[in-house]
Amino acid sequence: MTTANVLSGVRVLDLARYIAGPYCATLLGALGADVIRIEKPGGGEDRSIGPVGASASAVYLMTGCNKRSMTLDLKHPAAHEVVARLVRDADVVIANMPPAALGRMGLDYASLCALKPDIILTTQTAFGHRGPWAERGGFDGLGQVMSGSAFLSGTPGAPARSATPYVDYSTAVLGAFGTLAALYHRRDSGQGQHVQASLLGTALAAFSAPLIEQALLAVNRVPSGNRGQTSAPTDLFATVDGFIMTQVLGPGLFARVAQAIGAPEWITNPVYASDKQRGDRRDEICERVGAWCRTRTRDEVIDIMATAGVPCGPVLDLDEAMAHPQALAMGILGAVTYPDCSKPAPVARVPLDFSVLTPPQVRPPLIGEHTDEVLAEVGYDAASIARLRATRVV
Repeated sequence: MTTANVLSGVRVLDLARYIAGPYCATLLGALGADVIRIEKPGGGEDRSIGPVGASASAVYLMTGCNKRSMTLDLKHPAAHEVVARLVRDADVVIANMPPAALGRMGLDYASLCALKPDIILTTQTAFGHRGPWAERGGFDGLGQVMSGSAFLSGTPGAPARSATPYVDYSTAVLGAFGTLAALYHRRDSGQGQHVQASLLGTALAAFSAPLIEQALLAVNRVPSGNRGQTSAPTDLFATVDGFIMTQVLGPGLFARVAQAIGAPEWITNPVYASDKQRGDRRDEICERVGAWCRTRTRDEVIDIMATAGVPCGPVLDLDEAMAHPQALAMGILGAVTYPDCSKPAPVARVPLDFSVLTPPQVRPPLIGEHTDEVLAEVGYDAASIARLRATRVV
């Protein structure tokens, strides 16, 4: 195995905050890019959301890996020259701001191209770069609720968003994907470009199947909580000592469930012949499976279903999720040491396994840990750096 350095020599300026932009940069850093996180003096906003240390939050520990940090007050008049030097020495700029905000700070694509014609700008916005809501800000939850996901994930009269910020993280992955495509295009053509990702766009794509069904068939589904609607039994079921979930698609898996719970008559019953029919009769199917689960322990149900070849897993609390043997065997959660934290943090590595490459897991930097180092790399001498510090530019 060798260290993942496929982006060695690529410099990324990360001016983003929260999740979608910073994690996009983290992914590029895991592939060997030199990622410079630029945050305001005192630290970016994402360091204080759910703090786990004096200068770190759980979100920051996840999205700040594989980077160097420098501080810069982008609103200070003298910051413009610093940004210009940084951009001229960079390949990619990542920023998650509405279009007008980018323009005010001189970080729009036209301004960046004036400094470096082949620059790649990767942005993450809430609602894209055109349309009546283009200038509005937003977070993950808005993507969930405006895509139909929260409506159909809840129960009638009680929509529910997911606790997992899947829109943010998926937007980050798409941003990294688009940046890689832009780097390949630049290698072949010499052209830079603006890569645009958005939370609402990601959410609509992720929830596209129900939207397609509604547009074509007008099925007008109503929410059913954890219970699946297009097949059965897909649901969370209570056991003697916890909950499990089964997710069943296709006649083969349905037949295995039927045999496992002692309902072989389901297999030949024509009312259960298709996924659609089983989904339509989900309540009677899930109630029968639920009654069977309630008399058994969680592990007993999981073992029976696993033996039968039925996808089934436990509903784990946070401690159980970190300690589960499968999670430990996969080595997804590493042990990242950060000076402000009392012990190593279980930060998820990039969840990819390569047969040759090993993406690194470099700890998130302290606030401005590399400011002098980065400024020196773009041509500032010690006296100039001292002046920038004295005037609170950095």
